[in-house]
Amino acid sequence: MHTKALLHHNIYKRLKIERIHHNRGEYTKMEQHSRPLDALNAARGKQVIVNLKNGSMFTGKLKAFDIHINVVLEEAKETENGAVKRQLGTVFIRGDTITIISPA
Repeated sequence: MHTKALLHHNIYKRLKIERIHHNRGEYTKMEQHSRPLDALNAARGKQVIVNLKNGSMFTGKLKAFDIHINVVLEEAKETENGAVKRQLGTVFIRGDTITIISPA
């Protein structure tokens, strides 16, 4: 086989094997967090820090998110220079305004 054809064959074979393992639920914990939404899913129910494009920072418990990275935080607080600026409760943050989501 040509190198290019061999490469495509190996990629296809690997994808096929990964699909089989995924369908059987055989992924390890590291593999389960290899995609961004998987990492977010693992943070569900835990405290996170959310930084926005405008410089605002929010902390709270990650309640929900979607494929656009829109997030819902419970017990949310807006912080500034490490100090709590406002207690907000439950908030919805639009995904296109978020720059970073990090465990608290």
